[in-house]
Amino acid sequence: MTRIVVIDPQPAVRAGLAMMLRTEPGLVPVGVAVGAKDGLELVERQRPDVVLLDAGELALTRRLRALEHAPRVVLYAGVDDPALNVTARVAGADGLVSKHADAELLYAALRAVGRGGTALPALDRAQLDAVAHRVEPEDLALLAMLVDRTEPADVAAALRQNPRKLARRIERLLVRLRPPRATVA
Repeated sequence: MTRIVVIDPQPAVRAGLAMMLRTEPGLVPVGVAVGAKDGLELVERQRPDVVLLDAGELALTRRLRALEHAPRVVLYAGVDDPALNVTARVAGADGLVSKHADAELLYAALRAVGRGGTALPALDRAQLDAVAHRVEPEDLALLAMLVDRTEPADVAAALRQNPRKLARRIERLLVRLRPPRATVA
């Protein structure tokens, strides 16, 4: 059984995902939350295996991964931005699924991540090029290590930087990499 918490700002999305997950064998929704504050509290209380998180909450991904009983994280994206695959890796996500994808793809990603794997699309040159102009030259090495999923302690050691200062630097990098929000027509 893969225990899942859903965090999404949209009430219909939260309710729909929880309902869908209840019908899928092996996937157990254990709670839903609106955003960072209530999401962190719920995750600390429920200790899920996986958090299915709206991709607009990239900074929350890093906070979740820093918890003592850190869940795995699958980002659920409503925008199609080629840079989001890079940004998901920088944030420390284990999976990335489009909100436009088939339900079976979402279920497969949750299962893979719940088993300790990843469900990140392959990176290509176009995705890396899409973010290159958003990154300061001094952050290119940091970006490369995070995209390669290097552990934060190893990144701090390689860059000879205090872990707290590095965390703030990563947060600033995530802000620069943030994909544009989808607009409602």
